[in-house]
Amino acid sequence: MYFRSSVLKKKKSLLDGKVIVLSAAAQGIGRAAAIAFAREGAQVTATDINGEKLKELDGIPGIKTKVVDITNKDQVEALAQEFNHVDVIFNVAGFVHHGSILDCEEADWDFSMNVNVRSMYLMIKAFLPKMLACKSGSIINMSSVASSIKGVVNRCVYSTSKAAVIGLTKSVAADFLEQGIRCNCICPGTVDTPSLRGRIQARPDPEQAYKDFIARQKIGRMCTAEEVAHLCVYLASDESAYVTGAKYIIDGGWSL
Repeated sequence: MYFRSSVLKKKKSLLDGKVIVLSAAAQGIGRAAAIAFAREGAQVTATDINGEKLKELDGIPGIKTKVVDITNKDQVEALAQEFNHVDVIFNVAGFVHHGSILDCEEADWDFSMNVNVRSMYLMIKAFLPKMLACKSGSIINMSSVASSIKGVVNRCVYSTSKAAVIGLTKSVAADFLEQGIRCNCICPGTVDTPSLRGRIQARPDPEQAYKDFIARQKIGRMCTAEEVAHLCVYLASDESAYVTGAKYIIDGGWSL
């Protein structure tokens, strides 16, 4: 019997050497994605406005942290100037306003649109030229099932903003397809994150609010941030090289 004497090579990680920048990385989906990216060999720059929580990522191999307000044009452009090239940007930052259109004041509308949509505009506009110079890049945007996919009670401006994210994603994908740029968005249902827990505690009856969230989960539980992060890794990797302009629903069947 003949055996090859060469030692079997270690399997290459999905994101070896890829340079990734993401927002809202201090907790929730952003944190889970930053860790998942780094675990797969990426060089990750994790940003957030919450410097104290962001420090919890310090020391994880492959991750460096930076406090950035991604709604601030000057800060976003300064961040982009720190990179010669970027392979992936993941726009995670978002805000969930509770209420119908009658509960939404102009300030609420403007704030939600600024965080949920304008921040993505700023990030993409700042980093896209670097991707175009390399004729390669993957842009991942965080949308939601509460958008053009499904009408959800008391999510007026949030759903409107997340529908805009889907439109932005498809527009960027169409405009730069031939230049090697991919742009996709992720549309979760209810994800168990510190942000969600905070919103539940802010309700008049937190216990009932939690029961209401669980009751609408057809699969019987909420999604975890780590489950969303697995999808992020796929969209950041070359395994999704033929995927662009897509909206990926991860909601346990809520939108069915």
